[in-house]
Parts: sequence; structure tokens; C-alpha cells
Amino acid sequence: MIQYFVDEYFRGRTPNPCIACNRFVKFAALLQKARQMGFDYIATGHYARLGYSEDFNRYTVRRAQDEKKDQTYVLYGFTQDQIAHTLMPLAEYTKEQVRAMATELGLPTATKPESQEICFVHDDNYRNFLDERAPEGIKPGPFMDLKGNVVGQHKGIPFYTVGQRRGLGLATGERTYVTEIDTENNAVIVGPEEAIWGTELIASDNNFILFDSLKETREVEAQVRYNSKPSPAVIEPLEGGLVKVTFKYPRGQ
Repeated sequence: MIQYFVDEYFRGRTPNPCIACNRFVKFAALLQKARQMGFDYIATGHYARLGYSEDFNRYTVRRAQDEKKDQTYVLYGFTQDQIAHTLMPLAEYTKEQVRAMATELGLPTATKPESQEICFVHDDNYRNFLDERAPEGIKPGPFMDLKGNVVGQHKGIPFYTVGQRRGLGLATGERTYVTEIDTENNAVIVGPEEAIWGTELIASDNNFILFDSLKETREVEAQVRYNSKPSPAVIEPLEGGLVKVTFKYPRGQ
């Protein structure tokens, strides 16, 4: 999982280690270990509703009662077997209700501050972590505008992500965003805000939960980031298991 985290940044992409952890550690390795110990279920504190649909004859993952804390986004990799043997008792509660119950029970974590940190990045600075893991791969290069003009120097491709505005160190006279990571030329492409908005994307490594594979075009609500709102879209199957997603309204990358 840590190597995946490092590799994705060096490929010019932004990894989500929580998704990888859920997929390969919590609901794969941990469930396997629980079964070896004679347990039928594992229970976690995720905010999501697990159930079963008679209409689809499949186990399901639905949004939690607390929409602000809903974690279904990071659970997309769930298999039918994993859902069938997992319990999420916080699904029907808000975070405030859970804290109140913890306070009443005298639990020491009742008032513990929330953490958005990556568990294996101890100082909450992923740049330091990448520099320590693979310093030879971090090479400065050009910031380029949409016309190919060099407008500055970046500190290394792994330190930037598409959509980023803060921390670029560029004086362009307008708000400037990362629009593309060009790993082949070690360049970071920047432009105005409208350049990061689009209506289409191609998704790989798909898991649909309600069915094994996408056979036909469907209308859905799609979410591109953990804290973004679901947006109306159409999904269309492509060759090789890929899926084309077309949003009704432009979305940020």
C-alpha cells in the first residue's frame, strides 16, 4: 500500500491510500484473519449502511445517516463476500450522537480531535515522506502555461496534483491552477480555473457492487472526490472494462 502511494505520485496521479487500505488490508487480510480465528464477521466504525437488495439479489452499500461523515466513497471496492461478513454499527448515527454515547460511557476517545492525516505519514507532510522514500525521483522542472510557455520552476512532479492552487509560488497576475501533470517531460501545466473543469472522464478498475459488470448505458449520480457532492451523470461501458462517465454539469478535476 505504501509503495502504491509513492508510485502514484511519481506517475503524476494523486493516490487515495484509505481506499487501498480498505480494499487490501481491512476487508481482505483482516477478514481472512478473522475467519482463521473462527469469527464470522468483522465490525468497523465506518459511516455507511450495509444491506441486501431483494431486487438485485445482491448485498449493497448505501449512504450513512450522517451525510457529512458518509464514507461510501472509500468503500467502492467491496466484494459481495466482504459486505456479507462486515458490520458497520455507526451507519444510523451522526458523529455528534456517537460522541455523546462515548462521553456517557466514559470512553477516553470521546473528545479526541478528528484526524485527516495519513496513518503512515507521521508528520502529516507527504512531501517529506516521498523525499525520504525516493529522493532520486524528485526532479525540479518547468511550470508551463496552456500555450507551452515556461512560467516558472516546480520542485518535483510528486509535489503537485491536478486542481491545486496553493503553494505553486507563481506570480501570474491571476489565480493559477495545476491543469495537467506531464510526467514524460517532467512538466507541470498550469492555467486558469476554467481549465480544470470538464464533463467527461474514463474510469478503470471499476466495481459496481449491484452487478458484476456494466452492460449498458445507465444514468447515475457520480462523485469525483471524497468531499464533493454527487452529480448527475451517464456511465457507458467501453472495451477492456473501462467506463466513460459523462456529467450533466462540468466538474472540477
